[in-house]
Formats: sequence, C-alpha cells, structure tokens
Amino acid sequence: MYLCYERIFMPIINVEPRTRAQESTNAIERMYITMRHLFNRGFYKPMGVSGESLRESLLTVRPEIYGSIAEDKIELNGLLYVMDRLPVGIEECTYINLTSDEGYEGSHFKAIIPKKRRRNCYRIDGQQMNIEVTRGRSEIYDILTHLTFLMIESHKIMKQVIVGDNGNTTRDWKSLETAVSKKKLTQEEKEVAITHVANILGRTFDEVTSVYADFATEGNPNRFLSIIYHLGKLAKQEVLDEEKRLVTFSPVLRERLGHHIHGDAWALRIKKHLIEKGLFERPLHIISANLHSVMNSLYGPVALASQMAKKSRMEIFADLSNDSGKKNRDLIKKHALSRGMTELKDKSGTNIDVQIFDLATCEFEKVDFCDPRFRESENDTKPVLIVMDYAFGEQAYETMDELLKPFKDEQGKTHQMNVQSINIMGKAGILEGDKGDIMVPDAHVFEGTADNYPFKNRLSKKDLESDDIKVVTGSMVTVLGTSLQNKDLLDFFYNSSWKVIGLEMEGAHYQKAIQAASRVRRSIRKKVKVRYAYYASDNPLKTGHTLASGGLGLIGVKPVYVITEKILEQIIESSIKVVPQQEEEKEQ
Repeated sequence: MYLCYERIFMPIINVEPRTRAQESTNAIERMYITMRHLFNRGFYKPMGVSGESLRESLLTVRPEIYGSIAEDKIELNGLLYVMDRLPVGIEECTYINLTSDEGYEGSHFKAIIPKKRRRNCYRIDGQQMNIEVTRGRSEIYDILTHLTFLMIESHKIMKQVIVGDNGNTTRDWKSLETAVSKKKLTQEEKEVAITHVANILGRTFDEVTSVYADFATEGNPNRFLSIIYHLGKLAKQEVLDEEKRLVTFSPVLRERLGHHIHGDAWALRIKKHLIEKGLFERPLHIISANLHSVMNSLYGPVALASQMAKKSRMEIFADLSNDSGKKNRDLIKKHALSRGMTELKDKSGTNIDVQIFDLATCEFEKVDFCDPRFRESENDTKPVLIVMDYAFGEQAYETMDELLKPFKDEQGKTHQMNVQSINIMGKAGILEGDKGDIMVPDAHVFEGTADNYPFKNRLSKKDLESDDIKVVTGSMVTVLGTSLQNKDLLDFFYNSSWKVIGLEMEGAHYQKAIQAASRVRRSIRKKVKVRYAYYASDNPLKTGHTLASGGLGLIGVKPVYVITEKILEQIIESSIKVVPQQEEEKEQ
C-alpha cells in the first residue's frame, strides 16, 4: 500500500525592492528613535558606537539641505546652514552639554545666540559649550542632526590631512595651521590659505572664495579658516589620541522636557496682562506670525503718511525690510506703542515674544483693508489681537495648548478665553511652485504618525491670489525636521495620493492643540475660526532652491503682507457682524 502525498506549492510573492522614499522614511524614524534613546541615556559619543546609528541614518537619507554629505568632498552650503544655527565657537568644543534654562543669564557667562536660531548658548571653558533647550523635543532633534552633520564633515577633513599611520599631516594642513595662528591676514596670505583649504576640502578656489565671507563675523573675518581647522583638529584627536567628542543632556533638561513648564509661564503672563488691561472678555484673535507685518499694516499708513503719498504701500514695506529702513521701523513702533499696541518680551524661556493690539484704540482712516463701518461699532465688540512670534516644531503644541486653557483666578474661579479665531501665517517649503508663492492648506499630514488634521480654512485661494502671486491649495505635511528631507521623499508626498503642496514644522502641532481645546476640552468655542496660509521660502525639489541656498530677500515681502492684510480684513469684518444669540448658543 502506497501513501500519496500531495505536494503543496505556496505562491511566490514578488516583493518590489524598497524605494529611496521608503528607505528615507525608515532612516528618519530610526534617527528619532535613536535620539530619544540617547536623550534618556543622558550622553553619547557622536563618532563612537553610540552615535553610529545617527551617522548611518543621516547618510542613508542624504538630506537635500546637507548637499554632498555622502561624498568625499566637504559640503559648503550645508556647512554654512548648520553654522548659522549653532553657536559661534562650537567647532572648538570637545564637550557639548544640552541644558534647560538653569540660570546662566545671571552669571558671568555671556550668552551666544546663533545667527538663525533663537537659543541661548554659553561657552563654559575652552572645551565645553552649553546649549539651552527650551523649545521642546524638536529643538533637540534639530541640534543633534546638525551636530551629526558636523561630525561627519570633520572626519572627512581629517582623512584628507593625515598621511600614513604615524599621524603625519599634509603640507596643506600645516599651511592652514599657520594661517589660523595669525590674528590678521594680508590679501596674499588669505588667498594662499584658501588655496590650501580648497585642496583639503576637495573644492575649487572659486567655490571656497564664494562662501568665505558668509562665514565671517565682525570680530573674525577669517572665521571660515578657523572652522575648518578646528573641525579637522578635533577629528584628529579622536582618531590619534582617542579623545572622543561627547554630547550630554543635563538632568534638569531630562526632568523638565514634555512638562510644558516654559509654555505654561508664557501663556499665564499673556492672560494676566489681558485681565489687568480689561481685555480678557473682548473678542480675542490669536495670530502666529512675525512681529512686524501686523504692526506695519495697522500703523504704517498713518505713521508714514507723507511717504505713503509718494510710494505704494508694498514699496514702503519692502523698504522697511532693508537695513536702511530702521528709522521708519522705529517711527512705526513708536506710533504703535502709543496707540493700542503692547509688547510682551519673553521672560519664560520660550523665546517667543508677543504683541497685543487693542483695535479700539487704533487709527484706521488710511488703512485700505478696514471697513468704514468698523469705526462706528462699539468698542467692547472690537477685537484684541494676540500676535505671537514663530514657534519651533513641537513647541507650537506646547504654547497653543497652554494659551487656550482657561484662566483660574485666586479664588479658584475658571474664566474661559473668548477666542474668536486662530490664524497661522508662516513660511514653508513649497513642492508646487517657487519662492514667494502662497500655500493655503485644507489639512495637515503629520509625518511619521497616523495623525491627519483636516480643517475648514477661512482663507481661500481667491482671497490671496493676485497678478504676480501664485496660490496653491491642498494638504501640507508637518515634518519632524526640515533638515531631514530629500527629493525622493518629497517627490513621494507630492506625486502620491497625498498630493502634498508643501512642508513645514508646526501646522499639525497647532491643529492638534486647537482641536483638543475646541472639541474635547471645550475650553474655547467649538466653531472657532481657523486661518492658515504659508509663503514659500524654498522649493526643495528644485536644485539650488533649498534653505541652504539663501534667504528670500524682497521676494517674500509681498506675500507676507498680502496674507497679513487679508487676515486683518476678515477679523475686522467679523467683528462688525453681530451674531444672533440663538446662533451663538447653537455653536456652543
């Protein structure tokens, strides 16, 4: 008797190889998991085993903003981008300590504020730099990503200057060392040094010369040479002397992170000010933007009336953005402070200053976007604007969440804020257009999560479109960090069913706080009006159009003011219309 066994064949599943976008997504997720692990651990060595995962993930992603990070030659534009966001002198430090706000402002240490990031840093001694982190996890991710880039570049320099196993160095390195040791360089000495540095960096003389001045500071015109030298020097010490650079996180920072300590203090000060000035019960409109466009739009036409008669409003605003416009900026500010504007300089550590505008005391006779009927309305119905400076990443959730919470007085009585609208204006990377275009989103897609936030935007394409400004609508992606995006990943967002029009870092965080306050906690009205609009600072899908390629310049002036004035126009119009009692009750 024979047994017959039936052979069972499993179907072969053809698995497509992973795309660059998928590899990048996985690498970004690994980076953030690793950074959270290292933070909880309390320290790590960027070029040691503990930092290996960060380096490998960053090299896998190869972000556009870091240019040629995966190549042997040194990335110049990426280096400039990073050095503008880290404290001067960090390239000389073996020990980098991330701290909370721990009282250094009252010490003899002088605060070092990076050119393009508002954070206090302190040079403790020749080897240590302390960096204050008061803006949440996004700031930690930002710093660690930049530090990882620096470490990778420093070892690329080291590999070019060490000859053999005994630690001998090239003639180029010795010449650079000599140049850095001098306090001043003649033009001839400078060009000789650039020639040697170009060899070390794998760049041309012209390439180095073109970025040389961008690295300079007032006290050190030859800072670029110093940066390259010290990056290479510390990398040499790591390899030859086993003196590994170390990044630490202070116990206080690890304890405070995620507890909204700074956001709570920031929001409480705003609410107390509103109560003291009798503005708390008035219609409140929150605006997240810069600290000049609202002030200039409201007060500029009156403060600069004689100049407005000769030039258009946009021409005047463009002039204000130049160095030569300081006198006029001061005139507007002086006028504003005497007619309804109050400044609240930050004392909480958030680095977010606030302006409060009482529109009952403003002058609108020469402001085009103001409905004439507004002057006739009752003062107690006129809006109060709370304009907050830009938040950074997750900090947007912390600040908005705390601001929208009810105020509890000394008697324990709870007072809800009369928030009528929340308006977010920011700059973002655009995927469908160019610098200076405007994006009007209808949803925020939160990168790395399953969280998506659709919403009704009170601003529309029709509201903002003009002859020389293109407006696009669709979803925006809130990324974990703008310095971790590459073309493949962005191309996926743009061409897939997500149809994303741009990327930024705060939108989903703001919307998370707004929806929690309006629909879950019910601390503000359920149908609070929401307005979002972004102007394009760069197009990372286009070569030479990333943030590392330079700022907006005057291209950004018109979209900023077009958005600002439309927001103000809608706020003013809404205050004229009296909502019937029954409709108000229905909304609640």
